[in-house]
Amino acid sequence: MLRKEDTTYIHKNKGVCSSAVTFEVEDNKLKNVNFIGGCSGNTAGIGRLVEGMDVADVMHRLEGTKCGVRPTSCPDQLAQALKEYLEQV
Repeated sequence: MLRKEDTTYIHKNKGVCSSAVTFEVEDNKLKNVNFIGGCSGNTAGIGRLVEGMDVADVMHRLEGTKCGVRPTSCPDQLAQALKEYLEQV
């Protein structure tokens, strides 16, 4: 489920350690990507790597990424959030 507060989008994650991911979009580019909870080094790294990238490019690169035996991951949850974002705009 994706909701918007001011300029920030918030996605409640499912099936992963992080409870949510927040992000902003400006000129179809991602900025201020932050995961709440999860493996802090990995989630911070994901946020830094996708900063400034096109929303659709990030979604296509990360969608389907698994975490061990789990069917999803923090990167996949970000992709799901971006998919919902693209459906709303």
